[in-house]
Amino acid sequence: MKGLFYGLRGKEISLILIVLTCTTILIWAWDRTPLLATFLPPKNRLLQLPQDILSGGPPTRSTLIDSEIHVNKEIETFAENETVNHQEGQPFNIAAPTGPESVPAPAQKREIMVYLRLKLYHGSAAIPPDAAEKAAKNEQTVEAEKRSTAENPTILTGSEGYNNNLTSGEKKLEQEQSAGLVSPADFANISSTARGKACNYAKGKWVVEDSRPWYSGSTCKQWLSSMWACQLMQRKDFAYEKLRWQPQDCELEEFEASKFFRRMQDKTLAFVGDSLGRQQFQSLMCMITGGEERPDVIDVGEKFGLVKPRGAIRPNGWAYWFPSTNTTILYYWSACLCDLEPLDIKNRATEYAMHLDRPPAFLRQYLHKIDVLVLNTGHHWNRGKLNANRWVMHVGGVPNKNRKIAEIGGAKNFTIHSIVSWVNSQLLSHLQLKAFYRSISPRHFVNGDWNTGGSCDNTTPMSIGKEVLQDESSDHSAGSAVKGTGVKLLDITALSQVRDEGHISRYSITASPGVQDCLHWCLPGVPDTWNEILSAQI
Repeated sequence: MKGLFYGLRGKEISLILIVLTCTTILIWAWDRTPLLATFLPPKNRLLQLPQDILSGGPPTRSTLIDSEIHVNKEIETFAENETVNHQEGQPFNIAAPTGPESVPAPAQKREIMVYLRLKLYHGSAAIPPDAAEKAAKNEQTVEAEKRSTAENPTILTGSEGYNNNLTSGEKKLEQEQSAGLVSPADFANISSTARGKACNYAKGKWVVEDSRPWYSGSTCKQWLSSMWACQLMQRKDFAYEKLRWQPQDCELEEFEASKFFRRMQDKTLAFVGDSLGRQQFQSLMCMITGGEERPDVIDVGEKFGLVKPRGAIRPNGWAYWFPSTNTTILYYWSACLCDLEPLDIKNRATEYAMHLDRPPAFLRQYLHKIDVLVLNTGHHWNRGKLNANRWVMHVGGVPNKNRKIAEIGGAKNFTIHSIVSWVNSQLLSHLQLKAFYRSISPRHFVNGDWNTGGSCDNTTPMSIGKEVLQDESSDHSAGSAVKGTGVKLLDITALSQVRDEGHISRYSITASPGVQDCLHWCLPGVPDTWNEILSAQI
């Protein structure tokens, strides 16, 4: 020791000892002081998400559940007070990592899971960088899942004794079903979807169900037009009311008004389309009220501009508000699903520009107020209707010159693709919106058309003993329009095709003598099933 410090003065020796002591203390405190730790480069840890998400493809529902489990486990490894390399308000980058990334703080979990849900719903569509952040602020269900996870950690991790082939997400579903938290129908449908078998409600068969119908056509006078209430007509056979649709690969949950209102709490559902859309609207109003008078339900048509124009027979639609759940159900008449604009507003006999590539003004004005949208069109696309209404096809703001579009079939197909494309483009800026396009309702005229003696006198359903097994929709325009978009297809064409006995037929109270209605349906009837399927998908 003497040799080591030989030749050094006392002050110099003291200085060296002080430096050594300080260095030792600094090294010892380096890993224990959070403030000093911030000067270290971030640990080389990545949030490993499934490959289908990293590659930009839409995840499956089971992937979504398992991803949430993984995110939970990643977050649990960090103390909440640990400083991370993240700026408040910036969504976590979920793109394929190219270098070291810091694991997200617990505050980011909501944004990550909302992002996954957006990918599941919107598929391959591009998602703006701030979309997840904005949606996360209103995503209450994610927060509920977060609390549930903290209170019931075994739900996420699963338990011994379960089938090893089940994912942890499916184990969670099975546990919830066993505990009575998930109905058997919901469990069958969600579990089927998690295994990659999305429920195709369009495939199946009609079966007799004595518990039908959901309401009486003779008492649902507050909502149902008398021209569609066949129990108020001379028709005597009502077996068509006793049929229930049974999907082939899954269960169609039993419709319950209380469940519907829980799903539609603080929401607005809008039907936009032709008279078949109006039938579906009236059917739903009867279903959710049981066909009973509801003086507490308030007409809010004025809030959506649905008032009867001067000289008109009826308004362009109706809107009703259920105060108990803050739920609004509305219908807007748009037979062609495109914008109609008078060419000369001063002339009552003016022609109307039928803008095939422009959505109805009603949707452009009120889309932000709608949570569930159901579109349809179809039976007004004929030359007689266009001429009678003085509709002139326009594309790009000018009269159409394209010969393919000028044909009725081409114009209809072009318009369906245009409206679906427009709605799809609005989904990312209206994150609350869930949109459906309902396929066309079939006609059943035999030996002629509506004005040439066509009839539909059958009273025995052609559906008995038959199954609908096709994978693709019978409405090819609708099927091709929604493909690759976030707009869902409400496919009712084939299942309705085998129900020729359900039309108003010769019992219409508004038709001319000898004219039968083989287009519209008796209510209660087939449109009730459309709403059962819709409710199951909301």
